[in-house]
Amino acid sequence: MFEEGNDAMAVEDGSSDLKGLFAHREPAPCTLVIFGASGDLTRRKLAPALFDLYLAGKLPRPFLLVGVSRSDMSDLVFHDSLKESVRGKVPGFSQEKWDAFARGIRYVQGAYDDPEAYGRLSVLLDGLDREQGTMGNRIFYLSVPPEMFDPVVTNLGASGLSREGRGYSRIVIEKPFGRDLESARRLNRKVKEIFGEKQIYRIDHFLGKETVQNILVLRFANTIFEPVWNRRYVDHVQITAAEDAGVGHRGGYYETAGVLRDMFQNHILQILCHIAMEPPVTYGADAIRDEKVKILKSIRRLKPDEACRCAVRGQYGPGTDLGVTIPGYRQEAGIPPGSNTTTFGALKLYLDNWRWEGVPFFLRSGKRLKKHATEVAIQFKEPPALLFREVPRTQPNMLLIRIQPNEGISMRFEAKAPGTSFDMQPVLMDFNYGQSFKAAISEAYERLLLDCMLGDATLFIRSDEVEEAWSVLQSVLDEWDGNAPAEPFPNYAAGTWGPPAAGDLLGEPWRKWREL
Repeated sequence: MFEEGNDAMAVEDGSSDLKGLFAHREPAPCTLVIFGASGDLTRRKLAPALFDLYLAGKLPRPFLLVGVSRSDMSDLVFHDSLKESVRGKVPGFSQEKWDAFARGIRYVQGAYDDPEAYGRLSVLLDGLDREQGTMGNRIFYLSVPPEMFDPVVTNLGASGLSREGRGYSRIVIEKPFGRDLESARRLNRKVKEIFGEKQIYRIDHFLGKETVQNILVLRFANTIFEPVWNRRYVDHVQITAAEDAGVGHRGGYYETAGVLRDMFQNHILQILCHIAMEPPVTYGADAIRDEKVKILKSIRRLKPDEACRCAVRGQYGPGTDLGVTIPGYRQEAGIPPGSNTTTFGALKLYLDNWRWEGVPFFLRSGKRLKKHATEVAIQFKEPPALLFREVPRTQPNMLLIRIQPNEGISMRFEAKAPGTSFDMQPVLMDFNYGQSFKAAISEAYERLLLDCMLGDATLFIRSDEVEEAWSVLQSVLDEWDGNAPAEPFPNYAAGTWGPPAAGDLLGEPWRKWREL
C-alpha cells in the first residue's frame, strides 16, 4: 500500500522501477475531480474508462469522483447522466454494480473563474477526506476548453487546492497545450507557477494505446530488429493518421486549430519519437522522456522558404461514398463558406543524428480520407546486389505497425511464387493483437487514468517535450496561418487519400504513399 499519499512503486524521479512496473499495482485512495464534467470527453471517454477500471478491480479503495461544471444539477442528475454514457458501452454493466460505483460520485456547480466555486469544492474535498479516508490525495482533470486552463489553474492555486500536504495534488491537462510555441511557453510558465513539474500530467491519449507502447517492446526486447533500425537499412518511414470522418460537431474547435495543431504536434510527433528514439537507460518516466526530447531536438527545423517545399496542405470538398453525397468542409456545421482551414497535412522531415541521417520521415494526417487507420510503415532499402535482376521485383521489404484499428504488426518480404517459373511476390508475416492474446484491447484512457493515480508519468508529456514539438512545426504554422494556399481550397474530394501534391512530396519514384 502507500504511505502518506505517495506512490510506493515510484522512485523519486517519477519513474517506476521494473519490479513495481510489472507487478500488480494498486493506487492509494484518492479523489478525482473533473472540471468540465458535463462535457463530451467525460461522457464518451472518462466515465466509461473509470467504470471499466472499477469492474476490473483496479481503482483504489476508496475512490471518489467529483464533477465540476457550470451546469446546474444535483448529485443524482449527474449520476444519471454518467450512467447513460456508460450503459451499453462497458461490458459487464449492471444496475447493481453501477449503484455501488455511484455511491462515490459527487457534483459541484460553478463557473470556472468563480473563486466561490473553489471554496465549495475545497470544503467538499476536506469532508470526503475525513469521512471516506481518501488521505488528501487529489487529481484535478481539466476537461475544459483551452481558454479555461488559466482560470482553473489560477483558482486552484488561490484556493490552496494545488498544495501538497498529507497527500498528493496532481493536475491532468488535455490537449491542445497551447496553439503555437509562444502560447505553449506561456501556459507552461503559468501552470508551473502553481504546480511543480512532477505534479503536472499532460495527457495525449495516443500514448495510452497498447500498440504505441508496444513499439518500444518491438524494438528493444527483440534482437532481430535493432541491427537494421537505422540509416544503413531504412529507406524512409511513413506515419499516417487517417480519419474517414469529417469534423462533425467539433467544427468550432477545428476552425481554430486545423490538422497541424489537432494531430501533428501531439499524436504524430509522439509516434515519431517512439520509432526514432535511442534506447533509454531504464523504463522510467524521465529516462524515456529524455530520449524523446533528444529526438525532437534533432528534427531539422524548416526555414520559412522550405515550408512550401516540405509541407503539403489540403481541405476536403464534397465527395461520394456508395452513392451517398458527403459534404465538404465548408458545408459542415459552424464552418464559414470561405474557410481556408487545413484538414489535410503532409510533411517531410529529417533527423540530424547518427542513426537517421539522410532518412526522410513522411508524416500525414487528414479528415475525410478513404479509411480510418493509424499506421507506421518502415520501408527498407533494396538489396545491394541484384541476384535476381532478370526477375521483376514487386515491392521492397516493409515493416508495418498498425496502431488502429486491427492492431498488430506485419512484415512484408519477397517469396518465390509456386510454379515452374521463377516469379517473386510479396508475402506477409502477420501478428494480430486480438488473435494472439484472445483479449480485447483496453481503452487508452484506462491506462492513463490509472497511471496518474499511481504517480507514473511515463506515458505523459513533459514541458520541454511540448515546447520542442511546437518548435518543429512553428515555421509551417506561420506559413499556413499567414498565407493563403497556393492551390485554392478545396483541393481533394472527401473519400480520397488527399491532394495529389502529397505524392510529389516523396520525391523518388520508388516511394509511394501506402493506400492502407
